[in-house]
Amino acid sequence: MRYWFLLALAILAEITGTLSMKWASVNDDNAGFIFMLVMIALSYIFLSFAVKRIALGVAYAMWEGIGILFITLFSVTLFDETLSLMKVAGLITLVAGIALIKSGTLTRKELHHGHV
Repeated sequence: MRYWFLLALAILAEITGTLSMKWASVNDDNAGFIFMLVMIALSYIFLSFAVKRIALGVAYAMWEGIGILFITLFSVTLFDETLSLMKVAGLITLVAGIALIKSGTLTRKELHHGHV
C-alpha cells in the first residue's frame, strides 16, 4: 500500500510541477520555474521508489496518464484552454488504456501461484 501512496505522490508532484511551468511562463516568474524543477525532481524520486513494488509499465502508465488527464482538466479551468470533443475522446481513451494495462498485469503473488 505504501508504494501506491508513493505513486500518488509522484503523480501529484508531476501535475503540480507541470502546471507551475505553465503558470511561470504566463506570469514571467522565475520562481515558478524553480518550483517546477523541484516538483518534477520529486515526482521522479517518488516514482523511482514506487516501482520497487509496482510493475514499471503500470506505474509509468498511471503516472503519465493520470498526470495528462488532470493537467488537461486544470489547464481548462486555470488557463482558459479549450477542451474539444477530440481532447475528450483522447482522455477517455487514455483512461481506458490505463485500466487495461493495470488489469492485464499480474502481481508477483499471482505469478507464484500459477495464475496465467
